[in-house]
Amino acid sequence: MPINRTGLDALMEITARPEQIFVRGHGSWLEDHTGKRYLDFVQGWAVNSLGHGAPEIIAALERQAHLLIHPSAAFYNQPSIDLALRLVQASCFDRIFFANSGAEANEGAIKLARKWGQKHRDGAYKIITFEHAFHGRTLATMSASGKEGWDRKFPPQVEGFPKARLNDLDSVRALIDAQTVAVMLEPVQGEGGVIPATAAFMQGLRVLTREHGLLLIVDEVQTGMGRTGRLFAYQHADIEPDIMTLGKGIGGGVPLAALCARESVSCFEHGDQGGTYNGNPLMTAVGVAVFDALTAPGFLDDVNARAQQLSTGLLSLCEKWGLPGERGQGLLRVLELDGDHGPALVEAARERSPEGLLLNSPRSGLLRFMPALNVTAEEVDTLLIWLDRLIGQVCTR
Repeated sequence: MPINRTGLDALMEITARPEQIFVRGHGSWLEDHTGKRYLDFVQGWAVNSLGHGAPEIIAALERQAHLLIHPSAAFYNQPSIDLALRLVQASCFDRIFFANSGAEANEGAIKLARKWGQKHRDGAYKIITFEHAFHGRTLATMSASGKEGWDRKFPPQVEGFPKARLNDLDSVRALIDAQTVAVMLEPVQGEGGVIPATAAFMQGLRVLTREHGLLLIVDEVQTGMGRTGRLFAYQHADIEPDIMTLGKGIGGGVPLAALCARESVSCFEHGDQGGTYNGNPLMTAVGVAVFDALTAPGFLDDVNARAQQLSTGLLSLCEKWGLPGERGQGLLRVLELDGDHGPALVEAARERSPEGLLLNSPRSGLLRFMPALNVTAEEVDTLLIWLDRLIGQVCTR
């Protein structure tokens, strides 16, 4: 397919992109402008929960586009009502605010917690977050994140986000003071290297926050919507948070996110929160289609089966090549390497021939896997066979 590459300089330079220009996708496979195919285990950073070109999403877009695309967020529309009801019925939350990105949902969660602090905790505003956390790229969500060096990128930071250590309850307890309003965490720190919060830690946080009258916020932008083998990752710990954010997989590839809150916390007044496209019927119609696919009988059973297959296969590679191990939850996993081979493996996988493989290295000593939730057993086997050869080529030089 002929591609005009002269327009590349019209795009703002924000990251080092490889030369491939992707033109189409189907399921777990992408195709670039030369016709080369790639097995995609990145899927837009865990966004494409049903893979590329999902028929459910295409049908929802076509059907809704013929009905109503955008009436304004100042009016009700049926798809947003339908999706909100599904989320409420499937979770411990009572109210939903739809947004366009995970960062926007997290920004809303921060605002809601601070509004609740104004009403119920004498203006308390501090939200305890965690080292190595990632909550987004707005000024507030960057400040809430614990990513190294982000406190120096766009100073001054938004104040009020002291950092605790994941799975260390005492480090959280030590930061609580009269100005604390909430604790916010990812059930699995994705960008931080796929580090799960233990069930005991999540349960301890729930007890601790209730003892001190604080809110518990779970950022499920990456872990929500089936990614960990449950519809929401907090369900693994058998707890009920006060606020949850969703993004990425909820739209299956379209810009959609959600701020979910319990009734007792939903204290926004008119004018406090909003957005031009929030609850857009075209996007929420897709969200309904994705939700129904993920909650269909047997779907999450298959996710867990593929997760076990992937985990077992990665452990076999560890044993063969003397690698430290693998970890994760559901279909969000990492392989620990025996050196800083991650970037080289990502490049070698992408450039392999005749078909490429798309992987991600969040840290130089890690490979991260975020396949479509409907990835097949054969595709997982293919990944493992190719990865075995790549490790032999790259890591044993």
